[in-house]
Amino acid sequence: MKKILIALAATTMLTGVVSAQSISERTGVNSVLGVAPSTADFVKEVATSDMLEIEAAKIAQRKGNDAEKKFAERVIADHTQTSNDLKGMVKSGDLKAELPTALDSSAQSKLDKLRVATPQEFAALYDPMQVDAHEDAVSLFERYSKSGDNANLKNWAGKTLETLKSHLVMAIKMNEDRRSTVGSSKTAPAPMRMDRK
Repeated sequence: MKKILIALAATTMLTGVVSAQSISERTGVNSVLGVAPSTADFVKEVATSDMLEIEAAKIAQRKGNDAEKKFAERVIADHTQTSNDLKGMVKSGDLKAELPTALDSSAQSKLDKLRVATPQEFAALYDPMQVDAHEDAVSLFERYSKSGDNANLKNWAGKTLETLKSHLVMAIKMNEDRRSTVGSSKTAPAPMRMDRK
């Protein structure tokens, strides 16, 4: 699999594909190889992730259990802060990048699934989604903080990383607790997995 991803990355670089987000970042090649995203890719990923996390957390506040509601409250506060930080850097001119104004189709699909889930189905969607999302975010921020090409953004990514790591720890515990509850109850719904981006 790694050879295929490396070949895809090499092909992408040789053909000079240019898009709103590079194929290497979109397909996960950069993550597998440990390559820092471009500034444009980083900004797009962070902004999209923030929008998705905030909206998903709002749904969790309505449909979630106590642990999910507590987690959602923290996510809303922290991801609102990162969104504001990013917007501030773009507005001030410290960062030359475009912020997306809407979710991409993959993120929108995840949100749509959460919206239609019953309260009984919700945890089986939301909890593993949060683990996946925060694993991706930690990888993204680690890679950019080590090798990003914008000094201010690189510094900010490094400072923000600890918050994302704490979200990941909380999400893993929330998901493990759900799974242990599901395993001990014959009436609990089976875990559902959403496609990763």
